[in-house]
Amino acid sequence: MSSAAGQAPRKRRAFAEESQLSLVRRARRMKRCLDEAYPNAHCELDFGTPLDLLVAVILSAQCTDERVNAVTPTLFARYPAAADYAGADRAELEELIRPTGFYRNKASSLMGLGAALVERHDGEVPGTLEELVKLPGVGRKTANVVLGEAFGVPGITVDTHFGRLVRRWNWTREEDPVKVEHEVGQLIPRKEWTMLSHRVIFHGRRVCHARKPACGACPLARDCPSFGAGPTEFEAAAKLVKGPEREHLLTMVKSS
Repeated sequence: MSSAAGQAPRKRRAFAEESQLSLVRRARRMKRCLDEAYPNAHCELDFGTPLDLLVAVILSAQCTDERVNAVTPTLFARYPAAADYAGADRAELEELIRPTGFYRNKASSLMGLGAALVERHDGEVPGTLEELVKLPGVGRKTANVVLGEAFGVPGITVDTHFGRLVRRWNWTREEDPVKVEHEVGQLIPRKEWTMLSHRVIFHGRRVCHARKPACGACPLARDCPSFGAGPTEFEAAAKLVKGPEREHLLTMVKSS
């Protein structure tokens, strides 16, 4: 793999000069590879109703999905409807969500969310981006998650992992999430957006880490302009790969 590491600067120059058509073709090859790598990718937040999902995504800010999932069973049982959040006892709500961090701000968002849903939407979660982003604590990222998971409306979820990876891949150079969403949406068919989001996020959590990506054990390596940002030797890189898909991912790399 040392020779591959030596090719990294030449690869980066070649990718920097690619045409829009070449970029589209490369992005779609990478998407197909992600499809194979993570066929069962999904939203890792547990939920039952659109309201549950909306609440879980709000709680996931600056918090792991695992920690949110530990809190939400009790929370959802205590507050099954928007009116329950609107009329919640603040101290009780804050205590329930304290493990997710920033619990005072999140409690304010949840109580405001409940009140807004009752006042504007008869207690139901709306199914459009325009209506969702007007709710307290709901931005485009949260809205796109809810639309994709609860309503089957394709959307691109630009979280920290997604933005970091698509910039590493030179799919975009934009930092603004709305611009990232727009540029990536031009590369990949709309019907694929929701699953693309899940698979990119899975890849960011399992292989393409922020500080030390597992480049030498990455199935996307041949199409990645940032190859060489992490260890390029297979054995060293393989130690960095995480998650239940680990063996599947390493087999993909070894057989390619």
